[in-house]
Amino acid sequence: MTSTSDRVVPPTARRRRRPTKSGVVLSEELIVETALRLLKEHGADALTVRRLGLALGADPSALYRYFRDTDDLLLAIADELIGRTLQDWHPTGDWRADLRELGLRVHAGSLAHPQAAVLSSYRVTGRAHEIQAVETILGVLRGAGFPDPEAVRIYHAFVDQALAFAALDAASLALPPAARDAEAGVWRAMYARLPADSHPNIAATARHLVQDMRRSAYPTALDLLLSAAAARLAEITGGGDGRGPVAD
Repeated sequence: MTSTSDRVVPPTARRRRRPTKSGVVLSEELIVETALRLLKEHGADALTVRRLGLALGADPSALYRYFRDTDDLLLAIADELIGRTLQDWHPTGDWRADLRELGLRVHAGSLAHPQAAVLSSYRVTGRAHEIQAVETILGVLRGAGFPDPEAVRIYHAFVDQALAFAALDAASLALPPAARDAEAGVWRAMYARLPADSHPNIAATARHLVQDMRRSAYPTALDLLLSAAAARLAEITGGGDGRGPVAD
């Protein structure tokens, strides 16, 4: 599919809804949903035209009416994951709570589809859901009182942090179960047994390391970032955190 990256797909061709020989009516949405399922079940190797065609009951060449190549499909998958993050989300007016909820949704959505997240979390799609997400997050920050340059800087840090942790934790989940169990056991089998005379700091905190390193650090990192952003807003506004008017 990548060998035909220069293929031109007329917009009208993408809108056609012809049933395949097996009676399946193809659409961009159905292809993306099927690709997500195949990635979740079989990993990155499943993202081929042949396997998608078999799963859809369609001739693989029919997919070219909807996507130029597998990279085009991958961008659509990335945008779909973003769209699911925004689904049913409503702002409360508390900018910290709103951004925290959005960040946790990004992370949870990636862990629900770890193989897809590993492949797509670092991509810029320029598609509808991504554009909506950028508009939404900037709106939350500007509404809180951040000047435009600060809003963009915090937006950048917020999104990159969320996607970085999404990729990291999704990659861990995408490992074979035996590999995941082995990595988790290292903290108990190795670090918890290091002697205090040679490794006093590890020995002193070993119990906490064994417990904490099994979990994602993203919620903690997100709270730290939002606290830093709130402190910056207080500097800008003279003491306010964006939740309401600042008292004289």
